[in-house]
Amino acid sequence: MALKVIGAGLGRTGTASLKLALEQLLGARCYHMSEAFGNPANPPLWLRAAKGRPDWDTIFKDYGATVDYPACAFWRELSRYYPNAKVLLSVRDPDKWFESTRETIFSDELRELVAMTPDRVFFQETVFKDYTDHFGDREFMTSYFKRHSDEVQRAIPKSRLLVYEVSQGWEPLCKFLGVPIPDTPFPHVNVRTDFEAMMRGLRQALSAGGSGLASAREQVRKDVHEPSRKS
Repeated sequence: MALKVIGAGLGRTGTASLKLALEQLLGARCYHMSEAFGNPANPPLWLRAAKGRPDWDTIFKDYGATVDYPACAFWRELSRYYPNAKVLLSVRDPDKWFESTRETIFSDELRELVAMTPDRVFFQETVFKDYTDHFGDREFMTSYFKRHSDEVQRAIPKSRLLVYEVSQGWEPLCKFLGVPIPDTPFPHVNVRTDFEAMMRGLRQALSAGGSGLASAREQVRKDVHEPSRKS
């Protein structure tokens, strides 16, 4: 199965909600960080991709779309490899994005926990590498966010690209994909609750050793596939 949608938006731009929305619209699975971390076979594949030896067909077998890290860091390569795929650039206010990352995916606590797991090199090479020593630097991080968005918009033809905020709901996304608007609410995932659950799982995993990490992987996958939602 070739990818139909490539998510070029950085993490913390509503990607967990987009994963569920795209799966509903396309009738196919959407790759997300939960897939990469949830399956121990995935990090080595991404490390090879980071070294210029990607096997996209294996990584995205049975997937129709991708959002979030690590794939968003490879949007140029993926847009070339899947020339018929549409590119979805999820965005938000850069300052709010920075503040959100500091409390979640780029928090000091998460990075310290990740550094103690077997997946530390995977995270460093595919998620953290562009931000090293700058995670708390608002000016650097917001400038990076704006630069990333600008680069995607310069590189991808407008006919192939949607710049999108999840607050816009179904209409622009469905129009872009050429599919009917569902009669169900747009999925808004309570990502903060899920993130806190993931952190608890990582702490428990480190205490329990290898078997604990396997349990944490499975819990992360469940948290995104069966997430808690905002009322």
